[in-house]
This record gives sequence, structure tokens and C-alpha cells, in this order.
Amino acid sequence: MPYGDTVSDLSRTLLLLRHGKSDYPPGVSDHERPLAPRGVREAALAGDWLRAHAPAVDAVLCSTAVRTRQTLERTGIEAPVEYVDRLYEAVPGTVIDEINRTSSRFPSEVRTLLVVGHEPAISSVALGLADDESSNGDAAEQISIKFPTSAIAVLRTSLPWADLTLGGATLVTFHVAR
Repeated sequence: MPYGDTVSDLSRTLLLLRHGKSDYPPGVSDHERPLAPRGVREAALAGDWLRAHAPAVDAVLCSTAVRTRQTLERTGIEAPVEYVDRLYEAVPGTVIDEINRTSSRFPSEVRTLLVVGHEPAISSVALGLADDESSNGDAAEQISIKFPTSAIAVLRTSLPWADLTLGGATLVTFHVAR
């Protein structure tokens, strides 16, 4: 569902992407697990969807885990990236804290921010930031049931990144790349 016409010049777009389906090779730590073949394919589909339906990405915050790095690479999104250790095994408050630091991390203005992370934090952040009254109820319901690998939540806010808090955004849509 394209939504570009509804984004005002004053708004910011937050794209929350869960990493692609990971593999479980024996003897490999969780942080080092790579994408499974399905994850490679679905991460590319997520990138295709983002290019077709979302504003151009200005900056990326990505967990340092191998599977999140590979997901970002497979999306084909080209934007300045900060790899953030705190996004691996993060609680929702940590993810929001990292989003709040966006303006200090990147030299150019960031209107569209992509965060590549993990469950259960990504779904909690999407639902926590979403204002109940202005958000897409169907998308919120889908996220509350499951936030699958390579899925994307799209939120919009008029607040500066530093001021974004719980209930401070509108959940626009939710897409599962398959």
C-alpha cells in the first residue's frame, strides 16, 4: 500500500525491519548466525518493497549481529549506516534510545530512518510508538500476533527523532516480505 502522498514535508518516517530468517549452523554463536537461504531471498524482497513503497532511506541503524548485517546488505538499500551493538538483544527502550540519537549520529538531516533489528524488541517498539487513535488498527493487530522475519513496520511522526516517545508516531502499514 503506497502512502507517500500522505507524508507531509514536516514528517519523518521510521522503518522497522526484522532480520531475515537465520540459519542455525552447529557450533556458531547466536550473534554470528548467518541468514538461511530463505532469509537471503526474503531480505531482497524486503528491499524491493521498501524501494517501491517507502520514501528513500536517509540513514540506517543496524544491529551488529551477522544476520542483521546480511539482511541489510541483501535489501540493497544504500544509505549511511551505523552498526550498533546495543541493538543486539535490546529491550524496546534501548531501541527507542538509539532512534532518539539519530540526529547526533548522522551529519545530514534524516527524514527516513531504517532500523534493522530483532524480535521481540522490534514489534514492541512498533506497537509502543504507535498512537492508538491515529494508527492503522489492522497493521497493529498483525504485529501483535506475529512480526515475522523480513517484515517491515512503517511509522510516521512529526516529532524530531530526539523527542520521539511512546505513542508519538502513527503506524501506517505493516508488510511481510514473502
